Amino acid sequence: MSTEPGQDIPEASGNAPTAATVATGSGPLVGITEGGVSRFLGIPYAAAPFGEHRFRLPQPVEPWEEPRDASRLGATAPQAPYSGPIGELLATVTVPGNEILNVNVWTPADHAGASLPVMVWIHGGSFVHGSNALDAYDGTAFARDGVVLVAVNYRLGSEGFSVLDDVPMNLGIADQLAALVWVQDEIAHFGGDPSNVTVFGESAGGSSVATLLAHPDAASLMTRAIVQSGPLESQTRERAGRVSKLMAKDLGVPASRAGFKRIPPEGLVASQERVMAGGNPISGGPGFAVATDTQIVPASPFDALRAGQASGIPLLIGSTTEEYRLWFVPTGLIPTFKRFHLFAARLKLGIRASTVRTFRRNRPKAPTGEILGAIATDLLLRVPLNRVADARAAAGSDTWVYEFAWRSPVGEDGHGALGAAHALELGFVFDHLDSPEAIRMTGTDAPQSLATSMHDAWVSFATTGDPGWARWDATRPVRTFDGVDDAVVLAPRDDERQALTP
Repeated sequence: MSTEPGQDIPEASGNAPTAATVATGSGPLVGITEGGVSRFLGIPYAAAPFGEHRFRLPQPVEPWEEPRDASRLGATAPQAPYSGPIGELLATVTVPGNEILNVNVWTPADHAGASLPVMVWIHGGSFVHGSNALDAYDGTAFARDGVVLVAVNYRLGSEGFSVLDDVPMNLGIADQLAALVWVQDEIAHFGGDPSNVTVFGESAGGSSVATLLAHPDAASLMTRAIVQSGPLESQTRERAGRVSKLMAKDLGVPASRAGFKRIPPEGLVASQERVMAGGNPISGGPGFAVATDTQIVPASPFDALRAGQASGIPLLIGSTTEEYRLWFVPTGLIPTFKRFHLFAARLKLGIRASTVRTFRRNRPKAPTGEILGAIATDLLLRVPLNRVADARAAAGSDTWVYEFAWRSPVGEDGHGALGAAHALELGFVFDHLDSPEAIRMTGTDAPQSLATSMHDAWVSFATTGDPGWARWDATRPVRTFDGVDDAVVLAPRDDERQALTP
């Protein structure tokens, strides 16, 4: 989906829209109030990161005096749409323009004098896709329930995560930090309480939240955090820089600011698509990632959180049951995996043969591709999040763990059902199952009761600091959102976790 400059987003249902105004430190904004919710879109929190600001840390916004139209979506970061079968499931919205460092805000229309909980959403997309312009991230349901929702855009791909000789690393994370500073400075104008901010994100957004938690300034920027299906490890400079070196070779330019600045943004996007073709988070391949550096990411989030960083910040963390199915099912990969693929992966990753037998015993009819996917999901996400939860619980830090287990029937007539795949929970968290993006993943008959249950838990966590089930302890309680009874399960599949835990 693409919008033209100045094109309005589709109107939300409810009462006829009216103008909404707010004064910020940078200048006045005019948004829209409809159905009891005011929305202010495309608000710049930093200067456009192009021209003299390209490949530099985020810079302050130039203030304005005349009211700024905030009724339309702001510009999105340069990116290519998802390709192939996954592109039929995951949407891309492109809004032209240079002011890509912007936020969208939804707040109750009657917020004057209020001091409401704030939730800041950081989108995912493997650090190369995504934006706050997706309808799936509409914050109306949160504002309806008394929460001010802020959705953040940040630099993606080579603009935000290149590893170049004379460029700060992790510029996309620096953008997110700048957005959180903006929230501290400005959110009271929208009825939000800057001392009650929950930062949440999914996939690369979840990884970003973990990285922000590990930052020394975390306690001054957030009150709580939610990590949804986010890898917790950062990469070394050398490993994270592989894709930048491949792009430099592909483009015939030095791996430096001058070399990459010579290429227009769309040229860098085209190059990164070429050098990253065929890779994915489960099977691997070159890609952009958070990299350990001395300035913004001084330590891997996994190590920092286990060592006690952000111990005073309550954390809700979890994953879906079958993350791997997003990449394996639409592409038809599952039946292509044979036993020798699993054997090679086992040797490469140092997995014991007895571990594979445990996974097979628990899935007696599963093909090899599903066994491999389940192991990869646990190695990438479930085992690390359990280890972080264990360390935090041992230190007395408040931590809750969830698992999204409802299985989507989408695709069951082709390569197999999508199941409880990566990103499936988003429509439920935002209580927006009728969004086009959610329907692509869930179909048209997803249970509203599950959306209500999951959304309410997120709102409760942001509002009270308690999502509604027992904190993590030695019994390992996991709220399992399956659409049946959404019960708390103690230590699910713990034999598999133990088999993969060092």
